[in-house]
Amino acid sequence: MQHSLRLASQGFADSPTSIFDPAATPAHWAFGLSKLVLSITLGIFLTVGGLMLYAVIRFRQRPSDPQREPAQIYGSDQIELSWTVIPILVVVMLFLTTTRVIWQTEAAPKPPVAVDVVVIGHQFWWEYRYPKLGVVTANELHVPVSDPAMPTPTYLAMSSADTDHSFWVPRLAGKMDVIPNRRNTMWIDPQAPGLYLGQCAQYCGTQHAKMLLRVYAQSPEDFAAWIKQQQKPADPDLSGNPAAAEGQTVFMRNACINCHTIAGTVGTGRYGPDLTHLASRDTIASGSVQNTPENLRKWIADPNSMKPGVLMPPMHLNDHDLDVITAYLTTLH
Repeated sequence: MQHSLRLASQGFADSPTSIFDPAATPAHWAFGLSKLVLSITLGIFLTVGGLMLYAVIRFRQRPSDPQREPAQIYGSDQIELSWTVIPILVVVMLFLTTTRVIWQTEAAPKPPVAVDVVVIGHQFWWEYRYPKLGVVTANELHVPVSDPAMPTPTYLAMSSADTDHSFWVPRLAGKMDVIPNRRNTMWIDPQAPGLYLGQCAQYCGTQHAKMLLRVYAQSPEDFAAWIKQQQKPADPDLSGNPAAAEGQTVFMRNACINCHTIAGTVGTGRYGPDLTHLASRDTIASGSVQNTPENLRKWIADPNSMKPGVLMPPMHLNDHDLDVITAYLTTLH
């Protein structure tokens, strides 16, 4: 049975969002619990299915059988006791095992070197704040790789700005609900660098399916370099790029600054994602669209054409203004 589960998990592990390929301690614990539950439920399925198959074959009607109702047997204390006590024992065992894993995850001590990130769910994107490091970003979460010999976990304090969401990166941890007026906490400690994908797992509106999660686990050196870059304000010197300089002027004179922040400028809106380092991100639209100048221009012109139901309105800019704003935003590394 364990061999068949291993074969199945190897097949499912090909998915970038598979629970059968854990890459962090909470995910390993959840995977162990999943294997136990799958083993027990598979055993129950095979036992019940085998008994049913045996009964169908052993007691099937034959041509030589007399055409009368078979003898009726009413009640068996042994059978009644078995199918009452055994399920109770199985449920109690699963309850205790699940409780132990939950407690083990929730009660894990937080080391002083842990990275703190505030996660805020929005319709339909993610905001990430690093309060101790002075960094605010959106949709792409960066965390350091954790060495098991000297753990550096990342603790996520989660809340919602509007409706219920759910943060789920299957290879790193279980699901955690993100709820208005409540702070839920979880932690992750990826032990290998890479990109880990996830999904909002609670229906939150028309664009729930495109509220994606991207977690970048980086070496401590790469993470420190990323933090240093994110702490810088937007580059104010655009003298060598006339189109970008004009685009900055157009951006600051339009409604863009009501919703978006660009550090070092008059743009201080907080309704939409922080754009200070937009060009350093691989994607836009909460992970659903590659961040290229062509896609960015189309997104500014009409976000709904790329992500129907998005709350960002079309800006109704002329072609020239679209070109220069795009040129400006692509300088925001």
